[in-house]
Amino acid sequence: MTSVAPKTSYHHGDLRSALIAAAEQLVAEQAGKPFTLREVARVAGVSHNAPYNHFADRRALLAAIATRGFDDLTASLQRDLAVVDAKDVAAGILATAKSYVAYAVAYPARYQLMFSAELAGCEDGALKAAGERAFKVLQETIARGVSSSQLRRDPLGTHALTAWSLVHGFATLVLDGRVPIPPGHEALAALSDTIAATLIDGLADGRS
Repeated sequence: MTSVAPKTSYHHGDLRSALIAAAEQLVAEQAGKPFTLREVARVAGVSHNAPYNHFADRRALLAAIATRGFDDLTASLQRDLAVVDAKDVAAGILATAKSYVAYAVAYPARYQLMFSAELAGCEDGALKAAGERAFKVLQETIARGVSSSQLRRDPLGTHALTAWSLVHGFATLVLDGRVPIPPGHEALAALSDTIAATLIDGLADGRS
């Protein structure tokens, strides 16, 4: 198991954030291997009982990391959407697809935790809300396309789920090493463009 050097201190009054940061460090450095709250406390430089002041168990702490991850993803999506014409839905879908994949590649351990089996079915309210906010960015982009007739009608409301499934699947394949990507962001961006273009063509085909 990777030895993680403990921190010597944390900002007074911000123990919760210090614990989340320590746990995320462990998530990244231990490649998904389980760790205990005692280990988190050691890395944060606090007593072994300190985590229980804020988290009932390890899963609750992981949920807090994932919640921050979804909030960061939402901010990234919104930032990249803001630089394209809001009326150009194809450009919006392209921007969100590239932003999503780029986020996954930039923060692989965090991203994989966000969609991990350990957090599947987690009833943490903050985590659920954060995930819904991220998905809503895509939903609203798709909805604009449907209402402006740039995308075909969506009576079953499945367009956003279809879009997310395609982009998420691609990002997961990249992180799992299933997609050979040459060095450099250009190749990844080009593949993201292709994925987004395929998605746009599919949603626009046969629109009424």
